[in-house]
Amino acid sequence: MVGHAMVHTYEMSIPILMTVWLSQFSTTTAVLGVAAAVGYGLFGIGALPGGLLVDRFGSRVLISACLAGMGVSFLLLGLAPGVIGVTAALAVWGAAASVYHPAGLTLISNGVEERGRGFAYHGMAGNVGIAGGPLVTALLLLAFDWRLVVLLLAVPALLATLAGLSIEFDPAAAIEATDGGSRRRSPDSLGEFAGETRRLFTLGFLLIFVIVGFNGLYYRGVLTFLPEFLGDFLTAAVGDVRPGIFDPGSPMAAEFDLAQYLYAGLLTVGIGGQYLGGRLTESTEPDRALIFVLVTLTVVALGFVPAAETGLPGLLLASFALGFALFATQPLTQATVAKYSVPEARGLSFGYTYLAIFGVGALGAAIVGTVLTYASVSVVFVVLAAFSTTGTCLALALVRAGRVP
Repeated sequence: MVGHAMVHTYEMSIPILMTVWLSQFSTTTAVLGVAAAVGYGLFGIGALPGGLLVDRFGSRVLISACLAGMGVSFLLLGLAPGVIGVTAALAVWGAAASVYHPAGLTLISNGVEERGRGFAYHGMAGNVGIAGGPLVTALLLLAFDWRLVVLLLAVPALLATLAGLSIEFDPAAAIEATDGGSRRRSPDSLGEFAGETRRLFTLGFLLIFVIVGFNGLYYRGVLTFLPEFLGDFLTAAVGDVRPGIFDPGSPMAAEFDLAQYLYAGLLTVGIGGQYLGGRLTESTEPDRALIFVLVTLTVVALGFVPAAETGLPGLLLASFALGFALFATQPLTQATVAKYSVPEARGLSFGYTYLAIFGVGALGAAIVGTVLTYASVSVVFVVLAAFSTTGTCLALALVRAGRVP
């Protein structure tokens, strides 16, 4: 849970920092969207080799390496001279962070008997980081230059690395209780890897892979530029609130951005979505519940701009509905992966899953950045609705395929 919170603290501090980089480096959303897509892309692409390494070396080594690498990447980010340097530092972050989800989710799948509840609490911890990362970053930016802020953000990961190395646990405590299986060594050659992949990619798992890819496009696309969207809607709804809070011309008035705090609130609401999604896996089949949440995401996307344009109450309602539904999908997809995979290859299965969510999904940042550069926010949310609608159709096919003997 600590590792999950740290990964998402860094992941979600990046959109807040992007609002600073837009003015600091005099660049466009399209350019920064590509820069973010590099880091977020490696975050997903590295999940596949990360999954293989988890099956071979275990969760402790991978999570500790992840935390150490993320700390180093933010130290490098503080020294970045321009957009190219920022892109390189984000690439290091993405490569380091990529191993976390296969390691953490394998540990829960194979080590926790109450799997659905474990996914729920694990997801809630992630949302603490998802909400806390932007909030802490925004507060630090009120008082410090962004370079000092990212250097300060590097410290917790380095401390967590030391703490993680001292913790003891049984990573396979629940295999017999939940699956009746035993661990098998990970592939030693390309041929063995191909064989494991062929065994893993049943029709059901193939559908899951594509579903989570479209969910990743939605997730990354909406969250990367959401602070900018919220800023525009808030300005239209309540105007500039800074003169009523700070002295005009003060450094804090220049740095304060109300949208960043609404963004943090939206992500905090996601904690409830994580919990609901996790509990749904205990009361119904996760692939069936996933259909309901994906339909909800489509409805929210299509209604977001009309609701936000009605004023502050509509904006708040749309924002919190988005945060709740967006994060309710995560424990459901994780439990669905566990349902359609075997315990001895869980690292590989979650590696492929997060290759789709964060690797394929990273294109969402570039897509939305480009659409936002050449079209309107309304068009962006129509594109997002198309992602979730496609995922819904595939989820229906998955449930139907699951009924076939």
